[in-house]
Amino acid sequence: MKNLYNFVLTLVLSLALSLFLPWWSIMLGAFLAGAIVSLKKAAVFVVPFLAISLLWIINAWILANANDFILSKKIAILLPLDGNTTLLLLITGIVGGIAAGIAGVFGNQFKQIMARQQ
Repeated sequence: MKNLYNFVLTLVLSLALSLFLPWWSIMLGAFLAGAIVSLKKAAVFVVPFLAISLLWIINAWILANANDFILSKKIAILLPLDGNTTLLLLITGIVGGIAAGIAGVFGNQFKQIMARQQ
């Protein structure tokens, strides 16, 4: 159940913060969610990773779909993806997920350090 709470909290915080902050606001959302909801073992990294990957893939798809994937196709050609926009969307999600996963681990570690000092 904590996994679901952390997942939803990460999504909500990151989406709210990304409305007025740059791309790195997803890391603030994952950090805060990791500091609020404790997770154990691999879930500390995986849950924020999946939450932000999903958020970024959906957001990138919405933005790319608005212009019939014209810019996405050109970027996929510049990168060695042979114009594959689906692969570009997956890579976008992975990059955001890695950033959020690391921030989630930092948030969890921050909570543990603060608990030890009290």
